[in-house]
Amino acid sequence: MTASPPPVSTDRLVARLEALGRVGALDGGGVCRLALTRADGEGRDLVVAWMKELGLDVAVDRIGNIFGTRPGSRPGPSVMIGSHIDTVATGGLYDGNLGVLAGLEVVAALNDAGIATERPITVAVFTNEEGARFQPDMLGSLVHAGGLDLETALATRAVDGALLADELTAIGYAGGAPIGGIEAQAYFEYHIEQGPVLEVEAIEIGVVEGVQGISWTELTIVGRSSHAGTTPMRLRRDAGLAAARITAEVSAMAREIGGDLVATVGSVKLTPNLVNVVAARAVMTVDLRHPDEATLQAAEARFAEIVERIAAQEKVEVARRVLARFEPVAFDPALIDRVEAVAHGQGRTTRRMFSGAGHDAQMLARVCPAAMIFVPSVDGLSHNIREFTAPTDLGNGLSVLAELVLERAGRANVVPTASRGDA
Repeated sequence: MTASPPPVSTDRLVARLEALGRVGALDGGGVCRLALTRADGEGRDLVVAWMKELGLDVAVDRIGNIFGTRPGSRPGPSVMIGSHIDTVATGGLYDGNLGVLAGLEVVAALNDAGIATERPITVAVFTNEEGARFQPDMLGSLVHAGGLDLETALATRAVDGALLADELTAIGYAGGAPIGGIEAQAYFEYHIEQGPVLEVEAIEIGVVEGVQGISWTELTIVGRSSHAGTTPMRLRRDAGLAAARITAEVSAMAREIGGDLVATVGSVKLTPNLVNVVAARAVMTVDLRHPDEATLQAAEARFAEIVERIAAQEKVEVARRVLARFEPVAFDPALIDRVEAVAHGQGRTTRRMFSGAGHDAQMLARVCPAAMIFVPSVDGLSHNIREFTAPTDLGNGLSVLAELVLERAGRANVVPTASRGDA
């Protein structure tokens, strides 16, 4: 089954990306739109306004997920296109935003061409995908898919101490739509690669087979504060030294195991954090990822042994807290094949690959067939103000997405009444 793509506009997509990028813009480029901050609320307002201009029926559920639906000629689950618009503190214009705004562009192109579909098409914006302010990451899509209960999610505290439920209310997105009320017949997420592989190999489309497993742990290390000049090394209980040793040994472990295992210590906070005082306390995070669950579990076991041994050697106490734990996810084989076939049909080069980053698609895969489309990231940069994907590459992926969505939704004979898609 094939469906010629509607005439999508890369220029219109880029204009929307740039407009959304001005909400929470940083000096020198990039954007800071942390989940459920005022900037996130303003970004949501802009996207909802665009949805309404396109004639979409907008619903906001109780965790703040936004769904804009273009009706089909017959009722039933939607073909869903989704991602997120929250960013890390020093984010770029494309991560997450591309998937949402490309969905709007597909709708705009269908409207412009007067093409009705049998199935509804829904563009989704999921809450707190990044996990930069609230943990776990992918929180909104996880609640939507039934993997986290609503009350637990609403009671989550941000890294700045704010309550998630309060922040939803403050920005006006504590919606009333039921969780899981918008069903997906299939889910597509269009995203930049966020890594260097496609660019280095000169490949136009990444066909994503799945998302690797993710294990986030917070360690709180408690030693004893003492004078840096008068405390002999053998008598110290140095939380900072323990944190540094754990950092080095976790990295060495990842290199030793090899393959696709990656390990990152992304945050270390020392107390009292003074030049001439042995640290009494260290709070650090460890991020482990691998596409195979057994290997990830083995790495977690090695990590636990490292922590236990170093704690004993440095005479410190360590408390562990799991911030997020997701098993590897394989996407729907039939949808993966269609992404590849459509891209080849449009004359694009492809590469099958796993995603190293987490995405809302891995949560939606629990409740419906899901697939992702990657396009190259210049220099492999993401979570960086210099994040960039060339318009030509954006257009390649957009055309593939549009054809897949129309193919899945099916053409109908009745033309819906809807606004045109001018930015």
